[in-house]
Formats: sequence, structure tokens, C-alpha cells
Amino acid sequence: MRALHLIISRTSATLTVSLAGELDIATTELLRGHLLELLQEAGHPHRRQAGLVIEVSRLSFIDAAGLGILVSVQNQALLRRIPLRIAGAPPSMRRLLRITGLDAHLT
Repeated sequence: MRALHLIISRTSATLTVSLAGELDIATTELLRGHLLELLQEAGHPHRRQAGLVIEVSRLSFIDAAGLGILVSVQNQALLRRIPLRIAGAPPSMRRLLRITGLDAHLT
């Protein structure tokens, strides 16, 4: 099992969190807390138009709990009117998103 690692970068236009490792039931709550904090920061008036990008190209594994966190955070972003985008999904994750119908909502 590989731990989940987050790298956060900030520009005047965008907040980006890059994920590496495994996003599964053991790591979802940690990620949820970080992403909700970043949504709050992205919703600050000086960043209002920027939004949040979740870069996932270095994820080695994602399970249903991991997908659930991404959906939950997307719902929070919609409620707060903060643009959120998933970027860099590897082929296996793109396939999973397509099969579950989440590709239209998360990418």
C-alpha cells in the first residue's frame, strides 16, 4: 500500500492539488479535509474566478471510496459556485469514470 501524497500549488489564477499514491478508503477522509479547505480558499473573493484543479496523473490506485470523495467535493464546489476540474486522469481512471458515468461531471 502506498500512502496518498498531496502537492498544492497556487497561482493568481488557480489552485492545484496534485495527488500521488493510492486514493482509497484509508486515505479519503484526509483528502476530503484538504480539498474542503482548498475550496474555501478558492472561494475567497480574490480567487473567485480561479477554481480548483485536482491533478490525478500520479495516482496509482483509486477505489469507490476515492471516487465518492471526488463526487462529494464536486458537489460542494457546485454549491459554492467554484469551478472544479479533474485533470490528468490516467487511462484506467478515465475508463472507470466513463463506466460509472462520472466522466461528464468530473472532467
